[in-house]
Amino acid sequence: MSAHREETPEHEIAHFLRQLKWLAIAAVSVWLVWMLAPILTPFVLGALLGWLGDPLVDRLQRRGYSRNLAVVVVFALMTLVLVLGLLILVPLLERQITTLIKALPEYRDWFLQTALPWLEQKTGLDLLVWLDTDRLIEWVRDHWAQAGGFAASLFGYLSRSGVAMIAWIANIVLLPILTFYFLRDWDALVARVAALIPRDHIDTVSRLARESNDVLGAFLRGQFLVMIALGLIYAVGLSLVGLKLGLLIGIIAGLISFIPYLGAFTGVILAVFAALVQAQGFDLKLLLLVGVVFTVGQLLESYVLTPRIVGDKIGLHPAAVIFAIMAGGQLFGFLGMLLALPVAAVANVLLRFANERYRQSDLYTGEHVAIVLDPYVDPNSLEQAAARRPEQP
Repeated sequence: MSAHREETPEHEIAHFLRQLKWLAIAAVSVWLVWMLAPILTPFVLGALLGWLGDPLVDRLQRRGYSRNLAVVVVFALMTLVLVLGLLILVPLLERQITTLIKALPEYRDWFLQTALPWLEQKTGLDLLVWLDTDRLIEWVRDHWAQAGGFAASLFGYLSRSGVAMIAWIANIVLLPILTFYFLRDWDALVARVAALIPRDHIDTVSRLARESNDVLGAFLRGQFLVMIALGLIYAVGLSLVGLKLGLLIGIIAGLISFIPYLGAFTGVILAVFAALVQAQGFDLKLLLLVGVVFTVGQLLESYVLTPRIVGDKIGLHPAAVIFAIMAGGQLFGFLGMLLALPVAAVANVLLRFANERYRQSDLYTGEHVAIVLDPYVDPNSLEQAAARRPEQP
């Protein structure tokens, strides 16, 4: 029989007040993040880059480098990779965008002469009449007040966008500076946080921190490599099958592939649309080749890239990933989308820990735990062992 310590009402009230205090601290923290979201973005990005580069800095330190020299080397490598990526991608994207701009009249003609008549035939709606110039002018004249209000709103938005653009430039300038400081002081920051943990919870917190670090490391580093690999597969494949905008579409599909299925779905839609316009009709061969490229990309991602690079450590369902990104963007904007997956991964670790504690609690097992024998143990052997056991006085 297990003895339970009976708590007095004063102890229960004190326990409730402690829980209320932590809930209040959590609520204030969320409110502060929401209020400071516009200025927190470079700090979060700098912290993520510093965390990603810290293992390499520690490895260089173990080889005899000083901390400052190791930080300089890692920071220089990160900068070199970024510059090389821009030098390679920018000219390619510039050519693709130039090709897209030159092809805009073809897209317009295809839309007016092929897509809209087909839609009219299938739906029975008179869509072309809405694109008549005289009708559009008459519609604008009839809705001039609303148009004026829309113009004022648009001007205000552009003004705010100008301020936002200045803020983005400031964030870009701050990012390398913050990344350098986070790289240099990462171990000191971790030590200071660890020093604040109550000593009777340090083992549990350390275990959860290690698991969260493994999950985040596997996901962020692995998913980044998967995005690059998929972007290359889609871009090279679409270009080889003859799609003029294949490189641009492949890069777009690869960059948004961190959202399950969205990258491939978006890439297929854009590629099919580009193929229809490029062929000025239904080119079955080109469409089949586009389908083959995305099918091969999805098979490689599902059976080779993700299992070998990312693994199953994150343990998040695709629906949970999509919900986390949408919820983060709705609550905190771009900062929320940036933090959505790391927060979801850590929350998954905490939920697994909570489930483990729940299965060990009296609420799950009951106050009187039944002794369950191993079904693979022979009962006769248990009786023989009990017969050989000396009797207790």
